[in-house]
Amino acid sequence: QVQLVESGGGLVQAGGSLRLSCAASGRTLSNYAMGWFRQAPEKEREFVGAISWSGMSTEYADSVKGRFTISRDNAKNTVYLQMNSLKPEDTADYYCGARFRGKSEVVQSYAYWGQGTQVTVST
Repeated sequence: QVQLVESGGGLVQAGGSLRLSCAASGRTLSNYAMGWFRQAPEKEREFVGAISWSGMSTEYADSVKGRFTISRDNAKNTVYLQMNSLKPEDTADYYCGARFRGKSEVVQSYAYWGQGTQVTVST
């Protein structure tokens, strides 16, 4: 079992930045690809970005490419989502997920999830 806990969400003005963290316990994250997803009210959970188990490979949704960066520190069992140039449409609950083997954009392919952290971007 892998337990994931997100943190770092909050209220920020448009154009601002936030850094989300996803801390794991139970097992080492070094065997898992990690993904970040978000879910706005009354919308389905959508892919934001993912990082391979080694950290050598990342991919992002078009909507956040160039603004968001995923990184990981396997020694700390933690994954990060740096969000810059935030827009009101980035407002959502953000979730990290863990997936054995390679990274994926598919929500259902992630076996473990955190409880989410709320991000609100004001105009």
